[in-house]
Amino acid sequence: MTDQQLTARTDVDLAQPSILSRRSPWRYILLLAGLAVIVLLPYQIYPPVAMDILCWGLFAISIDLLLGFTGLLSFGHAAFWGGSAYVTGLLAINTGWPFPLAVLVGALFAMVIAVPIGYLSVRRTGIYFAMVTLAFAQMLYFIVNQWRDLTGGENGLQGIPKTFFGIELVETDSFYFYYAGAVVVLIGVFIAWRVVNSPFGRVLTAIRDNPARARALGYDVERYKIVVFVLSAGLAGLAGGVFSISHGFVSLQEVAWTTSGKAVLITVLGGIGTLWGGLVGAGVVVYLEDFLASAGVKGIAMITGAIFVLIVLLFRHGIWGTARNLVREQVIERRNRPRG
Repeated sequence: MTDQQLTARTDVDLAQPSILSRRSPWRYILLLAGLAVIVLLPYQIYPPVAMDILCWGLFAISIDLLLGFTGLLSFGHAAFWGGSAYVTGLLAINTGWPFPLAVLVGALFAMVIAVPIGYLSVRRTGIYFAMVTLAFAQMLYFIVNQWRDLTGGENGLQGIPKTFFGIELVETDSFYFYYAGAVVVLIGVFIAWRVVNSPFGRVLTAIRDNPARARALGYDVERYKIVVFVLSAGLAGLAGGVFSISHGFVSLQEVAWTTSGKAVLITVLGGIGTLWGGLVGAGVVVYLEDFLASAGVKGIAMITGAIFVLIVLLFRHGIWGTARNLVREQVIERRNRPRG
């Protein structure tokens, strides 16, 4: 295999436009299939677990927006997920606002704190960027832990209500709450998809592949990185806010560095640079953890870690990424096959 062939084969693994044309019926079939899975999910598994899958999926998508499409690995996104969770919980408890409004304010809070963090972080790359974001996340963890009068410290926030315009079914039944929360999460997924499939998203991909060339073409690389960092924080905050309402509880775990690590794991498991892989990875990780916990298995972290290593070895580009690449190769081969 020549170097040129090897490069072409490798490039197919990164974020690329869909191989299906916009008019292809398969695009709509896949979209409807995905929506059907989301609608039917609480019929198949416990509704709060289904809600967790969507929340962690959106969280992973926010990570992928940075890692897969911009080339920035953040280990500090728990600050936005957890910060929004606390703000959402405090608003829901103290104001009685409908939870979508509380979640929106929580996401805005995540974006606000992301501005100075992003400004100071994006000037670094690689492991240095990851460490700077981790340091800021640990600062927020310390603040939340010490500000006990507001956050509850180690006890966390408890009794967060699911207020939803006085609709009792949504407020008291986790099955119906799932569908109300799913709408909020899907709005976040749509925003991420729109960002990736826009001229702005193409610039991000160019920055990821060759920042020096993007800068030479006149793009302000640092500004683009800050903007996508803030957008990513907003999506993570949206997911964290819905997660806190769903559980009715927020703890220090939501701002711990291990939460960022879990989100990165889900992103890699689903496939970096695929966007949709975040939902697939979240489904695997969350369902597996719930299944093992329900079965009374001990050492869940060790088992899930071993499975993660196995999947990464077998599916080098993640579950969704590997499947997408196989389909792309089949389509390209079929298109290039001589017609006789």
